[in-house]
Amino acid sequence: MSIAESGMQSPTAHLFNPLFAQPEGSPIRELFPYLSRPGMLSLAGGYPSPSLFDAEGLQHAAQAALQQDAAASLQYGASEGQLPLRDALAALCATRGVQCTPADMLVTTGSQQAFDLLVKVLVAPGDPVLVEVPAYPATLQTLKLAQARIIAVPTDAQGLDTDALEALLSQWPHERRPKLLYTVPNFSNPGGTLLPAARREALVDLAHRHGFAIVEDDPYGELRFDQGCEPSLYATGQVRCGAAANPVVYLSSLSKTVAPALRIGWMLADAQLLRRCTIAKQTADLCTSPLAQLIAAHYLRSGRYAPRLAQACAEYAARMDALCSGLQSALGDQIRFVRPRGGMFVWAEWLPPQGRAGDALARALFTAAVEQGVLYVPGKAFFPADAAPGSGLCMRLSYAAPTVPQITEAVARLGRAWGQALS
Repeated sequence: MSIAESGMQSPTAHLFNPLFAQPEGSPIRELFPYLSRPGMLSLAGGYPSPSLFDAEGLQHAAQAALQQDAAASLQYGASEGQLPLRDALAALCATRGVQCTPADMLVTTGSQQAFDLLVKVLVAPGDPVLVEVPAYPATLQTLKLAQARIIAVPTDAQGLDTDALEALLSQWPHERRPKLLYTVPNFSNPGGTLLPAARREALVDLAHRHGFAIVEDDPYGELRFDQGCEPSLYATGQVRCGAAANPVVYLSSLSKTVAPALRIGWMLADAQLLRRCTIAKQTADLCTSPLAQLIAAHYLRSGRYAPRLAQACAEYAARMDALCSGLQSALGDQIRFVRPRGGMFVWAEWLPPQGRAGDALARALFTAAVEQGVLYVPGKAFFPADAAPGSGLCMRLSYAAPTVPQITEAVARLGRAWGQALS
């Protein structure tokens, strides 16, 4: 039996950094034990569908990496990333309207590492950081451990509210100015929103005027269901401010469009910031797996990426429609949500009878959902602790991993859970 299982205190407990004395784990990963229950249907995790993994294409890419680039694949590599992958990623960025060269790029072990490096380089304890809310929980977790002062910026059905941000900045109550703002403008996690072009321009202008960096996290931008995706914030910053003064740092990943296990992310930033993030990476993992990088490079050059992406968009669109149409049909005016135009998530809010809102009902709903065999992520996970009032009856639903029949059954179980919680 381990110390953790026995309940004994760790012999190193007195040595812990105070930040890790009583640490809070990821609220999403803490739901994992429920997944082992027989028959459980999950709308919780933001996992891509295993049916869309191109195992054959990745196998060919792995063979090519080991046959053609064996020494480079199995040796240590440059902290900045392997040049063949950076070339391939620069070409991929160009299809998104993002103009860059390999020199503008740092390859990271997933885009979460890229954000962690940025926080290490830019944020000191007590620094205010602007975050759109609701927000990805790992972002909040990273900032909390960095002892940042998290300042919530509200969102609506179109994403980050730039008018509210401008009002906040015009009456800034804090001594220190914000250093950065975190946003997911394309099909956000958890909101599923798409930031309009006018708001992108306004956001870049605000960053330029007030001197903060925008962290544009873009893992979902290619998972669009129509042709209405806006230019990236990074590209908007280049147009409005010029490359040398572009306030946007661009993060992206192959986790949602190729395979999470590759752990391939990347960052685009100015040379000075990129250099400092590279040094920070050297103290973390030295370099992202060269083998994974060269597999990804061969895959991106194989011609298989675009058709597989189109297949993923079509499949996710069908699953999204099953979820949204099912919620509307089964629950009607008892639930409110915005039908997303891309990505992997629906953000929904329950609308209880008058006098029934509150944390008690939220807890009863989650308990009932587990009993009915369906899992979702409660809304409070996506807010800082001091910005969560009223979030308990919100939830993030992911339609990416379950099949259409599973989604249909999951919605029916949610409906039964709602009735059970109200009774």
